[in-house]
Amino acid sequence: MPKVYTFIADGTEETELLCVVDILRRAGIDALTVSVGGATVTSSHGVKITADMTISDCAFDDADLLFVPGGMPGTQTLAADKTLIRAIADALKSGKRVAAICAAPALVLAANGFLDGKKATCFPTFADRMSACEYLPTARVVTDGNVTTARGMGCSVDLGLELVKLLTDEQTAEQIKNSIQY
Repeated sequence: MPKVYTFIADGTEETELLCVVDILRRAGIDALTVSVGGATVTSSHGVKITADMTISDCAFDDADLLFVPGGMPGTQTLAADKTLIRAIADALKSGKRVAAICAAPALVLAANGFLDGKKATCFPTFADRMSACEYLPTARVVTDGNVTTARGMGCSVDLGLELVKLLTDEQTAEQIKNSIQY
């Protein structure tokens, strides 16, 4: 069974987080939430979320994918976490997958050179921070190699289904899509 670690902090966008995790779990993927900070975070819209673990609890060696949702100021907190940035660098170096949505492609991935030379998307107000990649402003979800990016909260289902397809197969993604009436 594939394993995904999703990183959260106070101010994470709850729909981006929960929608993707929900779709992954429906597909039988072990999707865990990892807090940067305390075990319980408050989302960007005031929803309390208890993480499965904190970032100090895991080395992420068994990850198939690391996922960074957006939201403010959560993305800024995640971008400043050296353990998270090191985990992403290690994952990419070893050929594992990384995904980010909304502000996270720009503030976490592009800011650390992880999108250099790749095609990617993000929330439009962060497009100016995507200069080292080929920014695709109208794409909902972009996968280039082992990196997947998505534009924003309205693209959360698309991102979840893309990750299911990448981690399992197209048939499973289509089955989930139909089961959720998408």
